[in-house]
Amino acid sequence: MASQDWFDKDFYKVLGVSKDISPAELKKVYRKLARKYHPDSNPGDATSEAKFKEISEAHSVLSDPEQRKEYDQIRAMGSGARFTAPHGGAQGGFEDVFGGMFGDGSRQSYTFQQGGGGFDDVLGGLFGNGRFGSTSGGFRGYGGPSRGRDIVATTTIDFVTATKGDTITLQTSDGRPIKVKIPAGVADGQKIRLRGKGEPSPDGGETGDIVLTVTVRKHPVFERDGLNLRVAVPVTFTEAALGATIEVPTLGGDPVKLRVAPGTPSGRVLRVKGRGVSTAKGTGDLLAIVQIVVPSHLSKDAEDALREFAEKLPDENPRDDLIAKARG
Repeated sequence: MASQDWFDKDFYKVLGVSKDISPAELKKVYRKLARKYHPDSNPGDATSEAKFKEISEAHSVLSDPEQRKEYDQIRAMGSGARFTAPHGGAQGGFEDVFGGMFGDGSRQSYTFQQGGGGFDDVLGGLFGNGRFGSTSGGFRGYGGPSRGRDIVATTTIDFVTATKGDTITLQTSDGRPIKVKIPAGVADGQKIRLRGKGEPSPDGGETGDIVLTVTVRKHPVFERDGLNLRVAVPVTFTEAALGATIEVPTLGGDPVKLRVAPGTPSGRVLRVKGRGVSTAKGTGDLLAIVQIVVPSHLSKDAEDALREFAEKLPDENPRDDLIAKARG
């Protein structure tokens, strides 16, 4: 799908490749650049987002044999084609940038009547019956069909599916079932592009995509922290003071046993290696956050024992340092 600004855009330069690059090498270069500048890898970075759009546009043209041939022909004419201001009445001038193709390279001038011939006719004479047709995306290239529109959609999945990955089935607005592979570790709000699943082209061109935004339901126990999973683990005062071995839940697996050292404070993190989110980028850990719980009801004997215990503790206030820092 050609555009009128192909004269000014050097797609080879955008991708940093030579004009004789093979399709296989082109694909390899594009994938490397796409990973580097993808918005998901650079959240909030407008520069990277703009660069990603540039390389995507360049690849979409150069990866298509017909579009690449058409693009190379247009670029060979020379960049900088301009329409001159109208001269007298209904006539306009068109400076020929094709002079370099026809002999001495001198600049020739074509004129046309409005409503009669025009830019279409000039190019039509050069390339046979092909015409530049206007589409929603700008100028349509010589003989090139337009691309179908993308469909924007959303889906909500549970926490385990987002963490472990799975294949789900969605229904489109017209009732079509579509299978979607959810990658392990997909994040809340992340977008998944389903190539060729969008609207068909109105004139036989490439089918559009479905751009799927994923919403992840919260889990009653676990939270995501990058590739790590966090879980708050209640620990009694006695366990924290004297030390204990406790059981900690894992996502979709059996509990693991962890050692709580004597004198463990609330908020301490106990780490279980390799029990977090596993993706192609790596595997995270399970982070168990100690939360010391206080009994809400005490018997008379327990209260007496606790008071006796408190009397045997050193006479110090644990908030003295906090108050001193607040005063500066």
